[in-house]
Amino acid sequence: MMANIKKLSLISIWLFGLTFPFVGIANAFYFFIITLFISSIWLLYKAMDIKLPAGIILPPRLKRGLDRKGARITAAAILAIPALLLPFFTDQYITNVAITAVAYIALAIGLNIVVGFAGLLDLGYVAFYAVGAYLFALLSTGAGLSFWAALPLAAIVAAAFGVLLGFPTLRLRGDYLAIVTLGFGEMIRITLNNWDSLTGGPNGILGIAAPSLFGLSLSQPAHYYYLIILLVLFTIFAANRLNNSRIGRAWIAIREDEIAAEAMGINIVKMKLLAFALGASFAGIAGAFFASRMRFVSPESFTFFESVIILSMVILGGMGSIPGVILGAVVLVILPESLRGFQNYRMIIFGSAMVLMMIFRPQGFIGSTRRRLELHPDDEKILQQETESLYDVEKR
Repeated sequence: MMANIKKLSLISIWLFGLTFPFVGIANAFYFFIITLFISSIWLLYKAMDIKLPAGIILPPRLKRGLDRKGARITAAAILAIPALLLPFFTDQYITNVAITAVAYIALAIGLNIVVGFAGLLDLGYVAFYAVGAYLFALLSTGAGLSFWAALPLAAIVAAAFGVLLGFPTLRLRGDYLAIVTLGFGEMIRITLNNWDSLTGGPNGILGIAAPSLFGLSLSQPAHYYYLIILLVLFTIFAANRLNNSRIGRAWIAIREDEIAAEAMGINIVKMKLLAFALGASFAGIAGAFFASRMRFVSPESFTFFESVIILSMVILGGMGSIPGVILGAVVLVILPESLRGFQNYRMIIFGSAMVLMMIFRPQGFIGSTRRRLELHPDDEKILQQETESLYDVEKR
């Protein structure tokens, strides 16, 4: 009980320290109180030890599963309440920073499918982001297509480009795969920069229409904030379902040992192409949102540095962990903004923090269990012993 109180108190303090540079001490204190309130309700519920009706006995595995599910729901509620109330307590600058952070969450989740689930190092991921943005820009300015009609098209076309990238890289691994994907990303950027008749070249495309819903133009920062929240909820739901499906387990098998996975009957070609396609489709959706929000796109927005930032979010948050990737995206967007007061030193502080993170917690902020066991083999032995002991108890 005391350990849970300590953990939840640290989470509340962390949330306060993360938000007060943007929303002020008073509003950050409100978020702190809300977090503590929800945490207290959860701890009270756990302490009550609610009994089931007589005659109903849950298997130990099901009971542990329900406990974990309740913990996840509570954690989501703790984060969701201040996130949904954010535009009401902040100015437009803070809302715009939050929009950027949530948009990067969608990008990081898409890259996590390729890098975290399937183990394919992709350094040209920003190319799919650019494809989605430019496709919506062209459809909006040239054909007058609405945002909602262009959104699925952006996902489909970006997925097609993902398959196009996947075919030449099916037999490549590690550094070779990284070099090919890096070259693909640069090819897309250079093409956008030089194809003046279609993309406008370095001048980009202006006059992109804003999204509209039931005749209401979504032009205010708060509108874009809730729009990207809905899109990210969809990407989280889809990625979570994929991760817990047969496809997700096939990706993990490929990441761990490609030869063994193929020997077990997994179609390596199909699974790799599917990973590239699905990851790219999420980037295409984020790209269409970016174009609709900025009302302007140019090649300078899709440089190699963007791919590096998104990859850093995945690695620092925790490869293969959806909550970790979300946290990594939020931290890597908010941290540089909060250090603007140290203009001459903020990148040094930012880089030093990343180095320290890799030294002391290489599995990321919220690393997946499998990733933690890979980095700490002794934990795997302990887990195996505990599993065997639990199995013996259940068998008796």
